[in-house]
Amino acid sequence: MSGPVSVASLGSPDKDGFLTKQGGSIKTWKRRWFVLKGSTLYYFKTKQDTEETGRIDLGSDSTVADEPKKKKHCFSVTPSLDAKRTFYMVPDRPSETQEWITAITKAIENCKRLGQNAPTGNYSSAGEGKQEGKKEEPRDVRSGNKMAPRVKISNAKEAVPFLQMEDSKVLEFWQIWSESIPPVEELTGGLTIDYHVSTSANMQKLTWRTAGPQNVFIQKMVDFFWNVGAPESEIDRLNDVGALINPVKIGSWIDMSGKGGMDGGWYFPVEIPLKLALDAADPGDPATKLKQWSEKYGVDKCLSVGRDMGAAPPRQTEFRFKLVMAGDFGSQLRVALDAYEMFGFPEIPEQALKVLKNSSPEYLCMSVITSSEGFVRVGLLQPAPDTETVNKLSSIVGASTTISQLNNFEQALGCSSPSFAEYQYLKEGFGYGVYKEGFDIVFHYNVGEEQGDD
Repeated sequence: MSGPVSVASLGSPDKDGFLTKQGGSIKTWKRRWFVLKGSTLYYFKTKQDTEETGRIDLGSDSTVADEPKKKKHCFSVTPSLDAKRTFYMVPDRPSETQEWITAITKAIENCKRLGQNAPTGNYSSAGEGKQEGKKEEPRDVRSGNKMAPRVKISNAKEAVPFLQMEDSKVLEFWQIWSESIPPVEELTGGLTIDYHVSTSANMQKLTWRTAGPQNVFIQKMVDFFWNVGAPESEIDRLNDVGALINPVKIGSWIDMSGKGGMDGGWYFPVEIPLKLALDAADPGDPATKLKQWSEKYGVDKCLSVGRDMGAAPPRQTEFRFKLVMAGDFGSQLRVALDAYEMFGFPEIPEQALKVLKNSSPEYLCMSVITSSEGFVRVGLLQPAPDTETVNKLSSIVGASTTISQLNNFEQALGCSSPSFAEYQYLKEGFGYGVYKEGFDIVFHYNVGEEQGDD
């Protein structure tokens, strides 16, 4: 069949079933319904699709092989000797790996018997890109860089040591999140999708963030939260707070750690009155103290508000502020340090505070996370730290040996330096055995934005 086909039109298959397939340019894994019919391996998004998502044409020089080193129970299909791509797939059940290898081998043997070669290109796709060899590299239209931000974060994932482990649940979590990001084709009128990533200096804890137009993001965000088991009450809370604030942009974030930490939630990256943002938080002493501190220093707006969507309480709400209303750097620092004390956090270590004071940035930002059981985390963000500052701060928290890993991570992101260095403190009891408690340094990166057509 040369044109698009449906599952139903293929009739009785030689072999069919769900396989999780690795993508081409963006190496995420997606579950697809595969149908082997004659010398063609078709795949669809569902068993009821009326048009295939893609197809792999087999020939006499095609190969199929077991790939246990790639992923457990994985096998590969290479359409021809000169193919530019090898396809990697994993069945739902381990026993199916050999079944698929046997069925595809039989199809290849038939091609040999008939002297049938695979068509040029070996692969076509109705919904996942152009024919191989003709697909243009994604572009970051804002920067002119040929590599789109979503490709950059995928590359950066490969530079994180703990994400290279076989059968990593954390990696699977990242893939589910990344697949929830709407395609750039859904953007119109010059609207954008923003990408931000942060990592602890030792690269053992990372946060990935993306945000875009509310009407484009909301359904895919909600689907993501359903997929990872977020409680219905918190999805309702997202809708309620969203209706109250009505943000132009909304986004999702995920946290992860080398010890298996996995958390996610939503955020609104828009400037709003703090009084309104506080409606996103659970009532209690932390919310009251935050309000008192903000009124004391005239911090009446926040740059962003967000909330976690974990399956179990306590719920955590993050507020971000820019402290420019406090005056010069010295005044802003005093306001921030008073927050540390008022919220019950230890002082910033003397060595780290010295680095901050010597840098004397034009402004400071703050991040405060509250919960019904107390303050969770506080962070002071210094903009545009230079290489010397990054190295000094990394040394202070014992991360000098991972500087090369951090440099590789930055290179993969296409960022020459962090946009912020955060002097962060996580309270004891809120690391849950998977996140580092106490003082740490976190570097933030603005990866870029994708823009729709005007």
